[in-house]
Amino acid sequence: MLKHLVLTAANMPAVHHLVTDTALGRQMASRFVAGDNLDAAMPAIADLNQRGIHASLDYLGENTSNAAEATKTADDYVAILDRIAATGADANISIKLTALGLDIGEAVCLGNVRRVLERACALNIFVRIDMEGSVYTEPTLRLVHLLHREFAGRSTIPGGVVGTVIQSMLFRSGEDVAGLVAEGIRVRLVKGAYREPASIAFPNKFDVDEHYRQLLRTLLAEGIYPAIATHDEGMIAEARRFAHERGIEPTRFEFQMLYGIRRDLQERLVRDGYNVRVYVPYGTQWYPYLSRRMAERPANLMFVVNNALRS
Repeated sequence: MLKHLVLTAANMPAVHHLVTDTALGRQMASRFVAGDNLDAAMPAIADLNQRGIHASLDYLGENTSNAAEATKTADDYVAILDRIAATGADANISIKLTALGLDIGEAVCLGNVRRVLERACALNIFVRIDMEGSVYTEPTLRLVHLLHREFAGRSTIPGGVVGTVIQSMLFRSGEDVAGLVAEGIRVRLVKGAYREPASIAFPNKFDVDEHYRQLLRTLLAEGIYPAIATHDEGMIAEARRFAHERGIEPTRFEFQMLYGIRRDLQERLVRDGYNVRVYVPYGTQWYPYLSRRMAERPANLMFVVNNALRS
């Protein structure tokens, strides 16, 4: 309920103005977004790497209906890959299909994604195709399966150069995980931050969490280097317990967290011998991303507001 209220409020023009055009809004963004451009984001990657933490760069942007913009976004993704390779950063990238023209047509989107993956294969850098709202779930998974087969054997990355994301809030995710695991496609497991109807998604947190636990166990037992993306310490403890009981080495999976959230927990997991990757977004189109982070964890909003009031 609270998540839906935050997402509804985020669509109001007055709220959009308050967040994007005020000092408080910019402070909120700077907590969770690593800067407006790649030059600003790279020092954040270097800092993470120095602390033994891997990174995944996300150039913020989505839902373009302009073919030229989609092509430009593909150019930007290629430039990110080149920068990672040139600097030796320990990072991969996360991409959104709607930013690459999925709303224009699958052919346009595929052409752009292929160009990104060609470069990623040449540099041996993994690319994660993010999951967006449920209207995009089916086409996203269809393209992920197609691209996984097309680029199989083109890199030395376990599971291949391309992977995707599954949201435990959706009823369908159990079948989707089974299909991805069967093909050896790498999966990042998240709870989900989009507003979805009760006809296709669990409406309450208890069921979302229980589904997450079920999918977590499947991925740890059967998946190729799954990413357990959560800040929930109970869920992390469950993953650790299950892995220990099944004799699954910490090197066979990773925990993922968001930039700006639970740095203490990230470092604790690294000290305990686990792989940790932080999702690092950057760019000027940060409002939709920030809105989802506030809806996902309202405590994030209170943290930033309290800091602003003290400053």
